[in-house]
This record gives sequence, C-alpha cells and structure tokens, in this order.
Amino acid sequence: MKIVVLVKHVPDTDTVIKLGGNSKSLDTSDYKFTINPCDDYAVEEAIRTQEKYPGESVIVSLGAANSQETMRRALAMGIDRGIWINSEGVSPDCLDSFSVAQALSQVIRDEAPDVVYCGLNTTDEGAGNVGPMVAEMNQMPCLINVSKIEWLESGKMVRVCRDAEAGIVEVYEAQLPVVIAPHQSLNEPRYPSLPGIMKAKKKPLVEKKLENLSMPDPKVEIIKYELPQEKVPGKIFKGKPVTEMVKEVVELLRNEAKVI
Repeated sequence: MKIVVLVKHVPDTDTVIKLGGNSKSLDTSDYKFTINPCDDYAVEEAIRTQEKYPGESVIVSLGAANSQETMRRALAMGIDRGIWINSEGVSPDCLDSFSVAQALSQVIRDEAPDVVYCGLNTTDEGAGNVGPMVAEMNQMPCLINVSKIEWLESGKMVRVCRDAEAGIVEVYEAQLPVVIAPHQSLNEPRYPSLPGIMKAKKKPLVEKKLENLSMPDPKVEIIKYELPQEKVPGKIFKGKPVTEMVKEVVELLRNEAKVI
C-alpha cells in the first residue's frame, strides 16, 4: 500500500503573536515552529497502516526552508521519504487554502497513493479546508474526524467511525484511494527514537519548487490583521455583607453587562 501524509510546519502554540508593520502580515522573526499537532496523528496512523500493509510512505509539506525540520521528524518516526514543496520567496497572500491544496494535489497525482492522511485542522489558521479540497481535486472520498479505522478486503476498502454531535457515531465505508483525517482519539503518536533520528538523516527528501507548479490565483485576500481587544479587568466584591454584594452583582449584570 502506498501512503502519502500531508504535514504543516506551524508556530508553537505558546507563541506570542505580533503584527507586521503594515498589519497585513505577522512578524515571525522570533517564532518557534513545530509540526502541526493534528498532523502527528496522521503520521502515526500512516506508520501503523504501513506496518499492517507493507508498501511505501511519503511525507509531503509545503512551506519555507524550516519546514524540513518537521519533515525530518516524521521521517524519524518511520515515514520512508519526503517531498518538500519550497515556497521560499512566495508571498503568504498567495498561499490560501485553495492554492496550497492545488499544489499538494499535483504532487499527489504524481505519487498516485492508495491513502492520503492529513491533519483534521491546523493550529495557525484552523480552517480544516486543505484535506477536503485535496480529496475533491483528486476525486477521492474524504473521511474526516475519524476515531476508528477497520480495513476490509485485504486493504482495498476501509470502514471508519466518526463522532458526531449528541454522542452519535457515524459509520462510513469507502473504496481506495481515500483521504482520511484522524481524530486525536484514533491513536497515540510515538516519539522519534534515537536510531530513527539517525536514519532520518539519510532518508531521501526531494525538493520541488512551488513556482514550477501550476498555481491558481488565491481566492482569499488578507485585508488586515487585528489583535483581540484586551479584556476588561474583573471586579472583586469583598468587605460587605453577602446580601449587599449579591444585590450589587445582580444590578451590574442587569444594567452594565445586560445579560439578565
């Protein structure tokens, strides 16, 4: 079985967001980057699938040069080889979900995988659009938020469960090729071992220039970034009888917050 995993190099969740000078970009000069957390589950499930159905696994990522750090981590976990789509020098304004999906889809068509694993969403933008778009562009079934996978017909078909609202579990079956976005309950991602890290240095990592791929005009235009307004400090009530403080709180909720 041939497997492709899509990963993204994203800022660490503890990163302090700073705006660029024109408020149409972000100042990433002191960002610490890491693999997108949701992509970790995709990488782990790809390795487990390969252990069950031997074949080849390929990590694919679009981004700047530092994206190779995330890719090497996936290779150290057990992925066989990588394809890096180099977007150095390309304006972030040109890299909306649609454009990224188009670039990834061209690589996927060349690789012709049986399964494409991707993260449910990303921690930087959180749109969750790229996986479904890639599936549509490659005419593959798309199964997202998957909490259980069962392989049928010796790996030629898959049955998955996904959690819906109100405790409902939906069950889907699909023929391969297919795109799957795991839920975090599907597995527990492994840590790269020291031997795996050493082996990853020798695994092939091919570079493709984004400018050499057919890129459509972006569908999204960034007008302006704004930081959320700072919250008003909370009020502390003390030093009075409880009944008086309760009355004061009720009056504020009614007249100032207007929630009652």
